[in-house]
Amino acid sequence: MIKLIKSKFIKYSLAPNIFCIFEPFYFARYNLMKKIKKFSLFVTGKTLDIGCGAKQYEKFFIKSDEYVGIEIETDLQKKRKIADYFYDGKILPFQNNSFDSILCFQVLEHVFEPLDFLIEAKRVLKPGGKILITVPFIWDEHEQPRDYGRYSSFGLKYLFTKINLEVVKQEKVTSGVDCIFQLVLSYIQKKFFSKNIIINAFIKIFLVSPINFIGIIFNKVLPKNEDLYLDNIILVQKKND
Repeated sequence: MIKLIKSKFIKYSLAPNIFCIFEPFYFARYNLMKKIKKFSLFVTGKTLDIGCGAKQYEKFFIKSDEYVGIEIETDLQKKRKIADYFYDGKILPFQNNSFDSILCFQVLEHVFEPLDFLIEAKRVLKPGGKILITVPFIWDEHEQPRDYGRYSSFGLKYLFTKINLEVVKQEKVTSGVDCIFQLVLSYIQKKFFSKNIIINAFIKIFLVSPINFIGIIFNKVLPKNEDLYLDNIILVQKKND
């Protein structure tokens, strides 16, 4: 029971609903979740989620016949017992042309050799299959020291076209003033949150929630800046050679 509750809480915090304005990563995670849900309609068949984490987005992929999650083999991931497979981060343990679709959310920035990673993903993807990826553009360093890159929309597109993958659809995520509010909240979370849950609850109620609420209002009335945003989401397709 405790394990189930903990698993549900992890998924909830990573994919919050619109009422979770007390969360310091509300804008980043809520907006990313909405985009993934939108793009999920393009994902079909047998699906591989590389870096599946808590599988917090699995419920959106209703057109997938089978949802397979894989993670790098670490003590944390093995303890979670959520991933279906583990690997060394280099060679996927699947045969060529095994999957109809591949997902990869907020992982590419942690890959030091992105082209090698994408080529390996392409190998296990069937001809005509699609890859859906999200990756940060503006964000602080995290999961140090395994944080290697940030990608502009142009740089991300270049990576895929370089290995002969066709870009089907590409959008920017959190490109309004909510991007600025999220960066402020990220600073607050990193510098003022502690191991004391009472202090954290106080900060969430009296500081985080008001900032999120003001950000929501400002985001509705102020224009977007498409050059300043938090994340990229891109859908690409493997050509029928």
